[in-house]
Amino acid sequence: MTCSRWFNTAALSSVLFSSALLSAPAFAQDDAESVRFAVPAWPGVTVKTALTAQLLEALGYEVRQQELGSTITYEAMNQGEIDVFMAAWLPAQNGMYETAMERGTIVDLGNNVDGARLGFAVPTYAYEAGFTSAEQFANEEFAERVNRTIYSIEVGSGMSDLLNTAADNNVYGLSDWRLSETSTPGMLSAAADEMNRGEWVVFSGWTPHWMNIEYDIQYLDDPENLWGEGGGASDVKTLVTSDFAESNPNATRLLDQIIFTADDQSAMIYGFSYEEREPEAVALDWMRDNTEQVQAFLDGVTTRDGEPAWEAVEQELELSAE
Repeated sequence: MTCSRWFNTAALSSVLFSSALLSAPAFAQDDAESVRFAVPAWPGVTVKTALTAQLLEALGYEVRQQELGSTITYEAMNQGEIDVFMAAWLPAQNGMYETAMERGTIVDLGNNVDGARLGFAVPTYAYEAGFTSAEQFANEEFAERVNRTIYSIEVGSGMSDLLNTAADNNVYGLSDWRLSETSTPGMLSAAADEMNRGEWVVFSGWTPHWMNIEYDIQYLDDPENLWGEGGGASDVKTLVTSDFAESNPNATRLLDQIIFTADDQSAMIYGFSYEEREPEAVALDWMRDNTEQVQAFLDGVTTRDGEPAWEAVEQELELSAE
């Protein structure tokens, strides 16, 4: 089952959404035949969106996906050109998120991952040797061991904005450090090369991701809460536009109920990004192994024409109830 990829320049007007719709019974038929997703080139959201797309398609919706970075995604949602975004990482995207919320253009459906976190990652052997806190960036000995370099992901991402702001404000003495910013695979390749040589290295880490399965790493303490409260604990939220939520309560209910553990997401990411399997195949395997959770996603949801959701999904995706 494949999804078309597109981008539409037409702008739709926004209206405020009443949160009561999410607790109300779904309508027999939503207004929209298609659901438009923004999908950053991040493995976790790629598999998560592929799974959601398969469920929606089994319920009678057409799903369209567009690969967009987070900055463009928020503007596209503000303009009504994208319906759904399942990768709102906070606090890394706080600025963009808060602006959209103030404009009333998006509805926050809450976290879709439990246990997510961001932080500075280091090899376990460096951590056990005493490199345990971001405060030690200001220590000349530790700084030299990692060449005053932090490997991170692409410019324009929320993570890039957060780290560049930290450097500008000299948080942890980072004003004279170098941010080596590239793609996620590029960052991890550089970090892996250093670890294979037994060198110390610092890079932007997060869970869920396969890096936590493949590499023996630890996260540095963050006493300044650069990565957010709770040791870098993060929210990974599903956002929909206000227009979409109001017009499509059935699809919105499904989107609201799709929640994974960080471990489940890391395993999916490992299958897609590390083992290089197709995201649809990884998602389908997970659903076949976790039918009880899929049924929970579908609680109170119907097909687009009002029929029971589980029966349609079970038949279309060849799932079997546990």
